[in-house]
Amino acid sequence: MTAPPDDCLARNEWICGAYLTSRRQILWDAVLQHLQLTALSVLIGLAVAVPLAVAARRWRWAAGPVLGVTTVLYTIPSLAMFSLLLPVYGLSASIVVAGLVLYSLTLLVRNILAGLRAVPEDTRQAARGMGYGPVRLLLAVELPLALPAAMAGLRIATVSAVSLVTVGAIVGYGGLGNLIYSGMNTYFKAQVLTASVLCVLIAVAADLVLLGVQRLMTPWTRAVPS
Repeated sequence: MTAPPDDCLARNEWICGAYLTSRRQILWDAVLQHLQLTALSVLIGLAVAVPLAVAARRWRWAAGPVLGVTTVLYTIPSLAMFSLLLPVYGLSASIVVAGLVLYSLTLLVRNILAGLRAVPEDTRQAARGMGYGPVRLLLAVELPLALPAAMAGLRIATVSAVSLVTVGAIVGYGGLGNLIYSGMNTYFKAQVLTASVLCVLIAVAADLVLLGVQRLMTPWTRAVPS
């Protein structure tokens, strides 16, 4: 018995509007989980990366170990990373967040450190001459001037995290990756394609939002019309 001509689900087509309408809540829940895991991991990664980059900038001897360790962490395959973290976090969302935080460090630390190193020494000396202490100098001068490089790293880390969240499907916390994984196992074409497209849209949207934030926070980098 053949499937009705208007039943794209029964025909298992790649593009199927009926899938979107019938699985709306499932897709919404997966998108929310994907966004939550991505945002949490990037924010924690940023909170860890800033002190590491500042330490590497202040003490030259620390730069090598910090960059070396974060680079090694980035080279660990995701399956191996989750296996190493499993005894600590178990099969939970925390294992996915922890893995993504470790992966984000090399991108964030390198770019923040590059931004801090690019701050002109004359600017630092002028701020010190105006009575700026180390903390005020960092917060009011160095970090703002390092923002363009730091935001570039944040954008790359965020897009990377959106992609890597899908690997969390192996422990049941992969957001849209759960749908991709189950769809591949059952050869459910519409589910695989829809979830994959949504991942791409989230990555593009996140990058555009961060680009807009960067432009708002760094008005001095905009080209002045002639």
